[in-house]
Amino acid sequence: MNNLTPMTVLGAEALRTELQDLKQVQRPKVVAAIAEAREHGDLKENAEYHAAREQQGFIEGRIQEIEGKLGNAQIIDVSKIANNGKVIFGTTVELVNLETDDEVTYQIVGDDEADIKKLKISINSPIARALIGKEEGDIGIVKTPNGEVEYEIVQVKYI
Repeated sequence: MNNLTPMTVLGAEALRTELQDLKQVQRPKVVAAIAEAREHGDLKENAEYHAAREQQGFIEGRIQEIEGKLGNAQIIDVSKIANNGKVIFGTTVELVNLETDDEVTYQIVGDDEADIKKLKISINSPIARALIGKEEGDIGIVKTPNGEVEYEIVQVKYI
């Protein structure tokens, strides 16, 4: 059975852009570099040739990885789902830490899209797992190494 991986529209777009760059820009560059290195003669001691071959292996591996991810992606556009106030994959959630009164807003995204600097957290993160299925006004309890942290869900946005 093939498990689909949830992905936002922007996450899928970013992978498609990277795939296009790898196929249309990076791959031709490395093929040209290999051809140029071959013209220099003895390949055993040709560092440029070996570096280009290694780069080619990386590019081909990444192309396969992205194609696999896109092939197994379940692309979810929450802006097209009626907002019933529930926290689901793709929603943007405004939270208040009940102990510190700190407010924070996270978007719940797929593993590949997670970037804490951009306030995008993985669906598999402890915070997201504590929030999924809850509604505005509910409390999510997150287990951390320093104990439990309670977050109140202030607002759930389907954007």
